[in-house]
Amino acid sequence: MHIPPRVLTVAGSDSGGGAGIQADLKTMLALGTHGMSVLTAVTAQNSLGVQGAWELPAEAVRGQFRSVVDDIGVQAVKTGMLSSAELVGTVAELLAGLSVPVVVDPVGVSKHGDALLAASALDAVRGTLLPAATVATPNLDEVAQLTGIRVRTADGMRRAAGAILAFGPRWALIKGGHLPAGAPDAAGEAVDLLTDGSEEHWLRAPRHDNRHTHGTGCTLASALAARLAHGDTVPQAAAAAKEYVSGAIAAGFRLGAGIGPVDHGWRLRTEH
Repeated sequence: MHIPPRVLTVAGSDSGGGAGIQADLKTMLALGTHGMSVLTAVTAQNSLGVQGAWELPAEAVRGQFRSVVDDIGVQAVKTGMLSSAELVGTVAELLAGLSVPVVVDPVGVSKHGDALLAASALDAVRGTLLPAATVATPNLDEVAQLTGIRVRTADGMRRAAGAILAFGPRWALIKGGHLPAGAPDAAGEAVDLLTDGSEEHWLRAPRHDNRHTHGTGCTLASALAARLAHGDTVPQAAAAAKEYVSGAIAAGFRLGAGIGPVDHGWRLRTEH
């Protein structure tokens, strides 16, 4: 009997299905793992933005986590939306008891610009969550939130990575998708930097002319966790995740009246 690697996502729900828990589970399935979930918040969300968000109690988060981990077990964990200092601290405490790879996506702002992390929680992210991470995957807006550094060129991502690594994750994957399309040394590419402070891996892909990119960050972090659960090294997992999310962005489709989602099933269709 084949039992796929087990990956746990600790994140919020996106009722529109493009990001959050829904994107995580689709990605995990597409990459051959068994996805499980700990819900941290429920959002009313569609292609136009976030209309409402309701955080779950820390007790509910702790209960879900223990239920899954103590019985089923996990081989990698991905964290997403943790909107308050209490939830950040709760999840960091739970992660401290694990010895598996942890991918921390420090979700701060939605694709539509809606705040998903309380300002009061930033210190908890810096002090408790990032030190628990095998890989932290901030985008440039989240880098600015956490470090105050505003990156405008691909080369500036080195300084951002150093600032993130100073908080304690073993690796930082700085996502350059928010760089201006004409930024020097980006040359029309989507450029990410993976580094542990000693070695650098520049991940490049064509920048697709597609506005339907909802869920990109969740998808990348989940793909990274899925590949780590398969036994990849961090550089191998990051390269595979980049390839997967690039294909998903290229195949992103219109949904509703605003920004549609990336296509998590793109590879399933291209293989058939």
